[in-house]
Amino acid sequence: MVRHLLPTLVFGLLCSTAHAFQLGSSEVKAGGTLSRAQEFNSFGCSGGNTSPALAWSDVPAGTRSFALTVYDPDAPTGSGWWHWLVFNLPAATRSLPTGAGSADGQHLPAGSVQSKTDYGQPGFGGACPPLGDKPHRYIFTVHALKVDKLDLPADAMPALVGYMLNANSLGKASFTAFYGRH
Repeated sequence: MVRHLLPTLVFGLLCSTAHAFQLGSSEVKAGGTLSRAQEFNSFGCSGGNTSPALAWSDVPAGTRSFALTVYDPDAPTGSGWWHWLVFNLPAATRSLPTGAGSADGQHLPAGSVQSKTDYGQPGFGGACPPLGDKPHRYIFTVHALKVDKLDLPADAMPALVGYMLNANSLGKASFTAFYGRH
């Protein structure tokens, strides 16, 4: 009996992952390296501090809004480093253009909120690992949410935003890129 169920199980797994929630970028390849355009412009770094273009597809059924985060788990803080948190992206949103993470948020859809990063300010804060450290991982994640909006202030701390994202998640899609300074 197990022999007869195995093909059905394998087929079911293949079909369920054929259209999985996906996140990508035309500027940053999964497993690739961030460019100087995505490097921070302070703290000893002198990059462009520009968020890359991002696009997502095959979103979970029932998605009512999105959030986007960029996180460095390798930062020498004991708790990583939040580089970008934006939430209340409308459910119809499927992409963000280059530079959408500017502090003024002018390239974000109406109603979107960028909360504080670990740099202490809203908007995209680029990569700036310590000189000579191994390349850090930068995890870009889009979160599909079951609520129209997160009822959080614009100055919400990253841990609170993360808590609310996990409490309201329908699914998420991520890719990781790397960056080091020598």
